[in-house]
Amino acid sequence: MYADIDFLTSLQPARHYLNTESLGKATDYISDQLIKAGLQPERQTWSFSTRQYSNIVAKYKRGEKKRMVIGAHYDVAGDQPGADDNASGIAGLLETARLISAENSVTGFGIDFVAYCLEEPPFFGTINMGSYIHARSLNESKTNVMGMIGYEMIGYFSDERNSQSFPDPRLKLKYPSTGNFIMVVGIEEHCDFNKKVHRLMKKDSEIDVRMISFPSPDSLAGMSDQRNYWKFGYKAVMINDTAEFRNKNYHCESDTIDTLDFTRMAQVVDGVCNAVRYERG
Repeated sequence: MYADIDFLTSLQPARHYLNTESLGKATDYISDQLIKAGLQPERQTWSFSTRQYSNIVAKYKRGEKKRMVIGAHYDVAGDQPGADDNASGIAGLLETARLISAENSVTGFGIDFVAYCLEEPPFFGTINMGSYIHARSLNESKTNVMGMIGYEMIGYFSDERNSQSFPDPRLKLKYPSTGNFIMVVGIEEHCDFNKKVHRLMKKDSEIDVRMISFPSPDSLAGMSDQRNYWKFGYKAVMINDTAEFRNKNYHCESDTIDTLDFTRMAQVVDGVCNAVRYERG
């Protein structure tokens, strides 16, 4: 995962929507890593204005009709390296693909591993988000989707007291004030799915796994790619280190690889892999 993040954060110019050459280098790298994992990635391409953008989709157990989606976005917000947001998510996606493919332990369903483009502004919340493009394609093809798990910032942790802040002071009564946990974020409409992912991630976990279900997708719950799966009625959660409520480097030039905790990042990936392994379709 270090090598994945090192490559992505070293790309110049930064991999945002204006720099399609850097985005292309990112997609080539992601595709190569998925091929090395034994998968056959494909590009899902669309255009906006005069530029072309791509999702990378790799299907594990392609013949299974029932599908789980695991995704992360590879673009960044502006001229910054984007180590946590969201090279960490892509590293988690790639490592999950490597582990699941090597073990061949999943039964009863297949997995779509998807790297999205255009999660960040100015496309966030629009139909040009890569995750919207992918979710819509699943709906149009009437794919049987079990659910979606989105990696969104999984690399920043702190053991310092009061390193965790909250958007609502009432949350201080429920969650730790030390930012060394990972969060499963969903909406109440899909509470059973959220609880299942949370429970399975916690099983034999070395990291503290917490869960929050928001009443509305328009709240902080919808701050990444999972929002677009909800629009088509699919269950989805975001795996998140709470972003700006912990990481002062959020959307800044200081979001660099040396600020990340790779031990805990690996524990997050192990938790997601457990959730997939223990799921029986």
